[in-house]
Amino acid sequence: MQVASVQRGGSPIVLGQPHGGTFVPDEIAARFNDTGRALADTDWHINRLYEGILAGATVVQSHIHRYVIDANRDPEGISLYPGQNTTTLVPLTDFDGQPIWQSGQEPSEDENAERCQAYHAPYHSALREEVERVRDRHGVAVLFDCHSIRSRIPFLFNGTLPDMNIGTDGGATCDPQIESITNERASNSPFSSVLNGRFRGGWTTRHYGRPADGIHAIQMELAQSTYLAAEAAPWRYDPAKADRLRRWLRDILNAIQDTALELTP
Repeated sequence: MQVASVQRGGSPIVLGQPHGGTFVPDEIAARFNDTGRALADTDWHINRLYEGILAGATVVQSHIHRYVIDANRDPEGISLYPGQNTTTLVPLTDFDGQPIWQSGQEPSEDENAERCQAYHAPYHSALREEVERVRDRHGVAVLFDCHSIRSRIPFLFNGTLPDMNIGTDGGATCDPQIESITNERASNSPFSSVLNGRFRGGWTTRHYGRPADGIHAIQMELAQSTYLAAEAAPWRYDPAKADRLRRWLRDILNAIQDTALELTP
């Protein structure tokens, strides 16, 4: 199984998609309980949602499910959100806090390290190569990290999540102009939005975002209610809802691209 795939383009924008994959090796799937086998915490249809949304954008997509290993977690296992409920590098629970492994089948630390080398590292090797290629070509690169999640998950956050959740780790991961234009376009859309709310940017955004080096990173966490028929199995894609959302995502990405090119030395 190919860990990650790359669709290479000529734009300064790289779309990272670490959580859209659903592949689980058979030997790992056999150790899941019913909750784990449901794979509920997938960024369902994220590749389809962004497909063709910006001409020339590079897309780097992981095909491995986050229950095998989470490609948007620190490989050292350091929590991104200290003091808050979250899931780990190799999750032991789902987003509702329910165990995903059969009793006694939880992975060991040695196994976690092996999975990191087998699945986490190849995705980030591909992502790093594309971000640096784009930066070398344009003098600037913007990693737009594409995510989605159910809008109501009491274990992780109170109430209903805004439709668009923009994360820049408090402005540290990108130029202020990129943060501002993204927030402005999201605020002017018919969708609710927040900047650096519950989701401030995952490990990918924080790791790659180095504005002083011409690499900017920003995370977009979408509520799945914006493009799925229902936030429950079978997780059907709703083309009409998705097209409405895609219009505004395209507007945001075009604005980011124009702004980024203005920052080119």
